[in-house]
Amino acid sequence: MAKKVQPQPEKMLRITLVKSAIGFSVRHKATVRALGFHRLHQTVVHKDTPALRGMLSLVNHLVEIEEQVAK
Repeated sequence: MAKKVQPQPEKMLRITLVKSAIGFSVRHKATVRALGFHRLHQTVVHKDTPALRGMLSLVNHLVEIEEQVAK
C-alpha cells in the first residue's frame, strides 16, 4: 500500500515597514506599495516565494522580516 504524503506547511513571511520610503528611488517606493504597505509600522503577511524574496532584497533596508510556518 502506498504511503500518504503529508503536505508541507507553507512558509509565511511577516513583513513590517519600519522606515519611510521618502527620499528613496521611485522603484523602491513602488516595491513598498506592491508589497501592500500604506503606512509606517504596518505589518503584512505573504507566502514565501522567490518573487517576494526578490522584492524584499530590494527594500531590505526599509522592512523587518519574520518567518512563520502556516498551520
